[in-house]
Amino acid sequence: MARILIIGGDAVEALEIFYPYMRLKEEGWKVDVAAPTRKPLNTVVHDFEEGWETYTEKPGYRFPWTTKALKDVDPEKYDGLVIPGGRMPEYVRVQAGEDVGRIVRHFMEKGKPVAAICHGPQILAAFGLLKGRRLTSYIAVKPEVVNAGAEWVDEEVVVDGNLVTSRAWPDNPAWMREFIKLVKKYTGEA
Repeated sequence: MARILIIGGDAVEALEIFYPYMRLKEEGWKVDVAAPTRKPLNTVVHDFEEGWETYTEKPGYRFPWTTKALKDVDPEKYDGLVIPGGRMPEYVRVQAGEDVGRIVRHFMEKGKPVAAICHGPQILAAFGLLKGRRLTSYIAVKPEVVNAGAEWVDEEVVVDGNLVTSRAWPDNPAWMREFIKLVKKYTGEA
């Protein structure tokens, strides 16, 4: 049975944490969610409304299944990593800097499957883990991706080695489909 870690935190995009959490549990896998503090998370809903030139943000559902603090994560125990978006990545990369850096470096250096969506690649960029990679993200993150030395493309899902990326929550089915394939290959379930 695969073990998956999801990085969370307040202001995580609701559909980008709930969907992978439930979809991966549906596979029968053990799924842990780690955040700067072990507590229920306040999610957000980003949407596009008439008259706005950028997305709007509203409070989302509370996510009650945080199982540990990032400082307590042993990445060796996991087969895959999921990094949702929303505003969570911009503050987690700073607030939990050394802990989240230790975790994402482990997954990227060991070639374990990593799924990042929307603003999720901000965490990978913050720790210098995108150089030479090909990926996608929410368009607002494109400058960070490019400045980190990666090639940014506007596609529903991009698989580059162990890294699976998508633009935003409408891409969830393709994003999780490709991530699940990588995890099954990595664990020998394929």
